Amino acid sequence: MDLPQPQPQPEPLLRAESRLPDESPDLPQTRIELDGGLTLRAFEGEADLPEFFRVIEESLEHLRPWMPWVSQHSLASTSAFLTGRAELWADGVQYSYAIVLDGAIVGSCGLHRHDEETPADTLEIGYWLHPAATGLGIATRAARALISQAFRLPTIHAVEIVHDSANHPSAAVPTHLGFTLHLHRPHTPTAPAETGTDHIWRLTRTT
Repeated sequence: MDLPQPQPQPEPLLRAESRLPDESPDLPQTRIELDGGLTLRAFEGEADLPEFFRVIEESLEHLRPWMPWVSQHSLASTSAFLTGRAELWADGVQYSYAIVLDGAIVGSCGLHRHDEETPADTLEIGYWLHPAATGLGIATRAARALISQAFRLPTIHAVEIVHDSANHPSAAVPTHLGFTLHLHRPHTPTAPAETGTDHIWRLTRTT
C-alpha cells in the first residue's frame, strides 16, 4: 500500500512541471469530491509543502513499520516528491493525490505500478493516512474512488492493492471493495515490520 517517494534533489524549488495537469476524459480526474467533507486532489507542488511536511512529521512513527521511504524522510525529499508529481502524472507514470478532510490534508493516495512485475494493463492503489484519520473508513473510500479513476484509462483492465502479510489492517480495504487475493509473493523486506511476503489483491474491470 506504500506510495513511492523519490530521493532528495539538490534544487527542490518549484518548477514549471509542478502545475496541475489538464483534465482529460482518458486520464484520472485531478479533483474528486466525495461525501462527508472528503476530497482527493492532485498535489499543488510546493504550495502544499508546509502542510504536507507537517502531516508526514506527525505520522512518522505510525508509518515507519510499513513505509520504506520513512527512513529517508526530510524536507528536501518531501519537496522533491511534490515538485515531481505533475510531470509523472502527465507521463502516465503515477497519479498522486492529497487526501483532504474538511479542508485539511490527512494523507496521500494514488495509482502507480508496483514494480517491473506489474502487468502493463494493471495499476496499484497505494495510500497512507495520518494516525488521527485512521479507523474512519477514509482509506476504503479513497481506494474505491481510485478504482473508478484507474478504469478511466482505456489500457487499464485491473487494479491491485499490495501489502506485507503482517500488515493486517491493510487487508480490510481490498476485502471491503471486492478484491480477490490473487497472489502471495516473496520480497526483500525494506521496512522494519515487513516479513518478506506480499499479499497481492486484484480487481478486474467488468465492462
